[in-house]
Amino acid sequence: MNQTKRLLHSLLYFATATFLLAITGECLAGSPTSPETTKPNILFLFADDLSYEAVGYAKRYNVQTPNLDRLAARGVSFTHTHNMGSFSPAVCVASRTMLVTGRSVWRAEAIYKNVSAVHKSQEMWPQLLKEAGYHTYMTGKWHVPIDAKICFDQVGTVRAGMPNDKPKWYSRPVDGQPDPWNPADESAGGYWTGGKHWSVVTADEACGYIASRKDQPQPFFAYVAFNAPHDPRQAPQAFLDRYPVEQIALPESYAADYPFAKAIGCGPDLRDERLAPFPRTPHAIQVHRREYYALITHLDEQIGRILRSLDEAGKGDNTWIFFTADHGLAVGSHGLLGKQNMYEHSLRVPCIVAGPGIQTSREIHERIYLQDIVPTSLELAGASIPKTHEFRSFSPLLRSETYEARPGIYGAYLGLQRAYIQENFKLIHYPKAKITKLFDLSRDPLELKDLASDPEYQDEIVALKEALAAEETRLHK
Repeated sequence: MNQTKRLLHSLLYFATATFLLAITGECLAGSPTSPETTKPNILFLFADDLSYEAVGYAKRYNVQTPNLDRLAARGVSFTHTHNMGSFSPAVCVASRTMLVTGRSVWRAEAIYKNVSAVHKSQEMWPQLLKEAGYHTYMTGKWHVPIDAKICFDQVGTVRAGMPNDKPKWYSRPVDGQPDPWNPADESAGGYWTGGKHWSVVTADEACGYIASRKDQPQPFFAYVAFNAPHDPRQAPQAFLDRYPVEQIALPESYAADYPFAKAIGCGPDLRDERLAPFPRTPHAIQVHRREYYALITHLDEQIGRILRSLDEAGKGDNTWIFFTADHGLAVGSHGLLGKQNMYEHSLRVPCIVAGPGIQTSREIHERIYLQDIVPTSLELAGASIPKTHEFRSFSPLLRSETYEARPGIYGAYLGLQRAYIQENFKLIHYPKAKITKLFDLSRDPLELKDLASDPEYQDEIVALKEALAAEETRLHK
């Protein structure tokens, strides 16, 4: 009798367990954590001082970026991605503050000294993704005035804006004189401070984090921010050897100086402009471009490692990958070295998006802001977007759907420079210097021919000045 009861009990237990398992399975199949409906991971790869021109797939200069080229081939590349400008000579500070807070340039300036208030309101990018169920991670350059450790669940090595200055970085090389700086010297500090190149450390930590998420069902957001290719542009000798100085092409807009440099805040008092001697020489620009390209190729190798780690962790098929930079850089274009100007080489950055179901090998020429990545990622994650966030999701463009283009693109640097781009024309205006420039970007994408004095284009100048004034008013409200 007892044996019969035990048998009946076992059968009842088995039937109940089977029923519960079936119910649980149905629930999981429709839940956010099932394989079919799991939220996508988000991997944000961020470079520093990287112009849209300085990647291989752009086919502008002979820069070797095979991993980024492959990423562009498996996703979408936005060819006209802009930074809005800066309220600080450290353009990266403004760019990154706009990025993580969602504010446009002047409202980002207004909250810059009190970013903690934005954090308290739970409106920062990583907080919004955490609220949507993501585990959040950050490593590399932060450069926002709030502790990264209170903004992310997990944080690796947080870097300053750049390594400590050394006099040997500046006003070099001088033609006919020995160059005091060796960018491959690992004992010179800079990117090798701590014993390992900073780009390698950032990649090591990103790879380690991704590997740690292999068996974790919770989606992740990884903010991986490299200092490269910001100066001092140091890379291992093997990468420098890929770019013989004599084979480096000068930019088409190369000039020995920029005639309005001092009036627009880009004279010898600006740190970035002091990197090369005044006036610029072809040899000096070739050397700086060689070091720039070498560090970009070294950066590309680290990005390749991270992308491989994503696949090795089995996360590649369910991860949205965003790659961009905080702003561009001149490196000899128009007689300038830095990013504190309104020319395309400094306002525009590369931008690649790859992810589940995306149509591959596609270029999108719509003009966007790099900070539009934030609302796009929030939308893809099913996260809320606060009303204080001013940038716009470009997810319709990823789906080849109708997208309402902005009326124009705004650019600014302090109170000294303004720009406005509308359709094919770009206005650059220097308010204090009282100088206006006009370029037809459809015919002159490298901004070589100023049309401002041509009577034929005066109507365009008037219209663009009016549009610029309206946008200036809107952004300052």
